[in-house]
Amino acid sequence: MNLMVYALDGRVIGEIAISESIFCLEPRRDLLQRVVSWQLACRQRGTHQSQSRADVSCTGSKMYKQKGTGRARHSSSSVPQFRGGGKAHGPVSRSHAYTIPKKVRALALRHALSVKMQMKKLMILDAFTLSEPKTRLLVNFFIGLRLKNALMIGAREIDLNFRRAVSNIPTIDTLPVQGVNVYDILRRDNLVISRGALELLEERLK
Repeated sequence: MNLMVYALDGRVIGEIAISESIFCLEPRRDLLQRVVSWQLACRQRGTHQSQSRADVSCTGSKMYKQKGTGRARHSSSSVPQFRGGGKAHGPVSRSHAYTIPKKVRALALRHALSVKMQMKKLMILDAFTLSEPKTRLLVNFFIGLRLKNALMIGAREIDLNFRRAVSNIPTIDTLPVQGVNVYDILRRDNLVISRGALELLEERLK
């Protein structure tokens, strides 16, 4: 299957063949949801923690004598039912990360690419290069390409001028090809891949 290759100024400069085994699959929602949930779980910091009985600063002596007061029996004031006491079964610092097979992650990436292809939201650009790091110049190019909300996947090294210019546009994300992932592809409306990144991506996923 062939797709048009565009220059940054909107000109069509040729065609390129894409792999149907990567970009033309029937998307599976369950697979995409599984990998997105895994990515978001790995991103959680897990630093939430409350003080237990061992953490609060309280005296260890008995509050009052066991019998003869007419009150309930109590020992330490660090128990959860007293103000200033530790929390029972509170959250503790932990990692939320878990693992899924590499083959599942690679398959989900193919399905995410197929989603953009099916929705006709996939575009191939010749290269991500600018002569000077001017955001206004890049915005004009994006208007011509009808890009408002997009993820742009470049080759292993993205041009410094382009990276500086696009960093001021909040609805456009850029990633080198080695950082491509399911969550970032799905969270943006359009997917833009450079010619060099496409070759590396197909080599990686075949």
